[in-house]
Amino acid sequence: MQPKPKRILVIAMRFLGDVLLTTPLIHSLKLAYPEAQVDVLVYANTLAMLEGNPDINQILTTVNRPKLADYRRLLPLLFRRYDLAMVTQSGDRPFLYGLLAASTRVALVPSKNTTGWWKRYFVQHWLEFDDNTHTVLQHLKLLDALKIKKHLTLIPPQLSDSEQLVKQYPFISANKDYVVLHPHPQWTYKQWTSDAWIELGHYLHELGLSLVLSCGPAQQELDYVAAIERRLPEGTINLAGFVSLAQLATIISKAKLYIGPDTGITHLAAATGIPVLALFGPTNPVKWAPFPINYQSELNPFNKIGDQQVNNVYLIQGAGACVPCDLEGCDRHRLSHSDCLSKLSVKKIRAIALSILQKDKKT
Repeated sequence: MQPKPKRILVIAMRFLGDVLLTTPLIHSLKLAYPEAQVDVLVYANTLAMLEGNPDINQILTTVNRPKLADYRRLLPLLFRRYDLAMVTQSGDRPFLYGLLAASTRVALVPSKNTTGWWKRYFVQHWLEFDDNTHTVLQHLKLLDALKIKKHLTLIPPQLSDSEQLVKQYPFISANKDYVVLHPHPQWTYKQWTSDAWIELGHYLHELGLSLVLSCGPAQQELDYVAAIERRLPEGTINLAGFVSLAQLATIISKAKLYIGPDTGITHLAAATGIPVLALFGPTNPVKWAPFPINYQSELNPFNKIGDQQVNNVYLIQGAGACVPCDLEGCDRHRLSHSDCLSKLSVKKIRAIALSILQKDKKT
């Protein structure tokens, strides 16, 4: 694109994991245009996923359900302030923000037979959203319009100084092996059972590993993890509600293993490079699997069906011929349970965890 853009806005308005999966796009833009100012627009509750990101000059935030006062604050910060807007979601609000922000717009748009097909007529370059391309790779396909090199590296949130964290949690540097367990996803339909987590925790403790628990800030998540902690061995460390995402990323990066469901922190764990055991049920892994470290192909890293390993990510699917159904649980809403995950065998996860740990000892 000529001339080179001096001010670029990347719009990434979804959940924590989605924001992290946008960082290869941001990184590619910064490397292609090192003199440009690269800003990002996200929801305020996902801001922490970009902490310390060296590719970003400024982070703009908005609320999930803006009111008139929120629009009055945000729109002057956007209106024709940018040369280029990259819109990474096909929804109406991200699209309209991009339309207002820049004269040149590259956007994901809905397929032609769905609502919103008209958006392609209001951008210079567009890419149709599809469920058969991994999110990282689809974001990077937006760069084809700019003819710049794609970089597949995810950038997790980063601490400027980890000394205080080590003082607060000395197990990080105490030469003690530990595993991080993240029992509660944001939505119930992605959840393994609490009894399964407890059985797995006791097994890992018997192998000589310390247990570290994490979860999101919602009260239901804090309560769920606290109930699990009470049934785990003495000495289990519960980080729930006490650390930032950048601190959690540092803690995870020093662990021997991370085990978690289909949620943003599992994407974060994969980006740190440690072995990650991801428990998937209804979700399509082609689109939403954690992105493996050092993966350099423009082909999807994971297939739709089956247990798989790619680099540091071990993806385990729940049981059932319907998996993945790509629906919100067996009752079709986010607070319903998924039989495929409820029936996922603890014995199976134990065996895979043991093989990962044994492989780590050999190396």
